Amino acid sequence: MEKRMNQGQCRWGRILLAAVLMVFLAAATTVAKEAVIIFHAGSLTVPLAQIEKEFEAQNPDLDIQREAGGSTKMARMISELHKPADIMASADYKVIEKTLMPKYADWNIRFATNRLVLCYTDQSRFADEITKDNWFDILAREKVVWGHSDPNLDPCGYRSLMVLQLAEIFYNQKGLYDRLIANRPEANVRPKSVELVSLLKTGHMDYAWEYRSVAVQHELKFVELDDHINLGNYAYDDFYKQANVKVTGKKPGTWITRTGQSCTYGVTMVKDSPNPKGAERFMTYLLDPQGGMKVLESMGQPPFIPCRVASEAELKTLPASLQKLATVNP
Repeated sequence: MEKRMNQGQCRWGRILLAAVLMVFLAAATTVAKEAVIIFHAGSLTVPLAQIEKEFEAQNPDLDIQREAGGSTKMARMISELHKPADIMASADYKVIEKTLMPKYADWNIRFATNRLVLCYTDQSRFADEITKDNWFDILAREKVVWGHSDPNLDPCGYRSLMVLQLAEIFYNQKGLYDRLIANRPEANVRPKSVELVSLLKTGHMDYAWEYRSVAVQHELKFVELDDHINLGNYAYDDFYKQANVKVTGKKPGTWITRTGQSCTYGVTMVKDSPNPKGAERFMTYLLDPQGGMKVLESMGQPPFIPCRVASEAELKTLPASLQKLATVNP
């Protein structure tokens, strides 16, 4: 009997030891994970969620932590509030140039493009009538509820206003911009463009300006606009320059002017970031044609392959792993 008791005690001892080892290994695995903090444009939320999933599966020692919002707002969280971040990805690469360089970032990689569309659903007023030729007449109608994101916080916001300005010029409709804005209360201006998606889907808004990628990702109906006004074709940059929107500057009470240009997304690594090595590994995956760039393309957002920097000097400031993925394109 004593032998059986000793055998039982040994068996329970082994089980207890195995349990302790499992707990220890689990704890060790948790401790070993290092965070990579990414601030990014709201319009990148869906593709970055997929890229994060794929990257973490291949890099179990890293934990991607993302925070989304209007690009200007996210950049100011770094420059003004000094929030710790490793990477900043903006819907307008100029936000990085104007807000983060050179104090908070050394370089700025242009990695993707987009264009604006007017989104709606089957519930939207006059959904069965709207076309690429009459959308501005629909938006001017009484009781039609439409909106856009805040131009002071989100590039999609000031780009939405640029589209209206360009439409006035392209369609030779004098006073069109003022007429449309008069039919859009301030309450319809939201901090970021992706907030408008839920308003559309719940029927609280008829039409909203979004990036085409966001419309595709959220399965919204949308009106495609002429290339002269959709800010999606760099060949029309000279025409786009006719649009100008004043937005708040870095300091309270100051203003800067945003000038029309084709939609170009930028990404950078923040100086003195908490985890530069982990950030570089994620950036390398993000900009890989078979990694993050492939995800962007599959979700309706055309990537630049290879991605672009403004000069040879800037290319040389990139980490070696990123230099291989970029080219100089002023």
